[in-house]
Amino acid sequence: MGVLQSAKTAIEFSLGPVQGLTVKDHEQETLLQEAWSAAEPPGLPPRFVQRYPASRLVLGSGVIATLAAELAGAGIRRPMVLAGARTRQSNLYAHVMHALQGLPWLDTPPVPAHSSAELVEQLARLALAAQADGFVTVGGGSAADTAKAVAIVMAEGEPLARHAVRFTPPSTLVVPPLLKPKLPILAIPGTASGAEVTASVGVRDASGAKLLLSDPAVAARVVLLDPVANLCVPASLMCTTGMNALAHCIEGLYSRERTPLAEAFALDALARLAYALPAVRRRPGDEAARAQLLYAAHLAGLVLVYARTCLHHALCHVIGSVSGVPHGEANSVMLPHCVAYNAQAAAEPLARAAAALGLDGGPQSLVRALGALQVAAGVPARLRDIGVAERDLDRIAAKGMGERGLYYNPRQVTGADELRSILEAAY
Repeated sequence: MGVLQSAKTAIEFSLGPVQGLTVKDHEQETLLQEAWSAAEPPGLPPRFVQRYPASRLVLGSGVIATLAAELAGAGIRRPMVLAGARTRQSNLYAHVMHALQGLPWLDTPPVPAHSSAELVEQLARLALAAQADGFVTVGGGSAADTAKAVAIVMAEGEPLARHAVRFTPPSTLVVPPLLKPKLPILAIPGTASGAEVTASVGVRDASGAKLLLSDPAVAARVVLLDPVANLCVPASLMCTTGMNALAHCIEGLYSRERTPLAEAFALDALARLAYALPAVRRRPGDEAARAQLLYAAHLAGLVLVYARTCLHHALCHVIGSVSGVPHGEANSVMLPHCVAYNAQAAAEPLARAAAALGLDGGPQSLVRALGALQVAAGVPARLRDIGVAERDLDRIAAKGMGERGLYYNPRQVTGADELRSILEAAY
């Protein structure tokens, strides 16, 4: 701390171990200033736009019991409730049903993995006819993305596909403007995907391709994280989806479109995830470990409010759409390989990620650490082990060339053969 007086009087400083030091002349003042050193922070992008989400997070044991009050606070009187088939059979969903007793709400068919454009348009028509005024999503990213997509179709009209982002290699990206107000979403996550707070939406179309949309207005207005209710979710599912959260952090650090705030969230979340993933695997009944993982995933989701995903998520989207593999499992396998591909082009941000994990070997030490984390978290490490057929690798690589994530990647992908090489290494 320093107390600066008039330039004509003494300047008193308390700097480090020196207490009450009085500097009376210019030479001594110069020496004192030179004694101060601070590392230069990461450089700022030449120009960026930073949005702030209007989301409210409530974390704590038993917070699902406050659902009725939270809905009222968000102005939701007749919500549409969305969840996957497995979630609907869980204690987590039972807690939600109990909290909804006495309230009017609209039931829906179970949401399949990766959802579908047909289901989204069907639910939008149902919600309009029933005069639903908001959504409650329970479970993972597919339920969250479906609610977001339904909100977009209700406001912007059918078909969903005309609102999707379009990428043409090597560098042309078209993002349709989605300007109309959207109904509010209240999310109760049951995985570590973090999808509920992002502006991104991913839904499969009839051909199996992943439609990607972007609209900040569909981020959840309220998020309830209940670590006790989460204890019923298998630790294996929390860990694979937690690898997705880890990928949000890493890609957010080197995305071509990012703001400085993305890095602040990413580095904090990385350290929490590195602790929480093995902890949840070793102690699946540990409420505190679940809380750490849920919160870290939430922070990782916020990274994508301030950045865009890159090559890694592009490949994972296509792996899911072609093979039907859960998104978390695809993330678990592909992350070290995609980081290795980008290691030279994104050396500085990856070195900062490594440092956040206590590593001093730069990007390559991070790649090795991700391999070790796969083992510690008990997640799959090879595409063959999660049901991806070798004959599909060419198709995945070809489809990957049309994914918007390539636009934001720090290293330009020059052809499908590069993607094929990454997939082969992961197979």
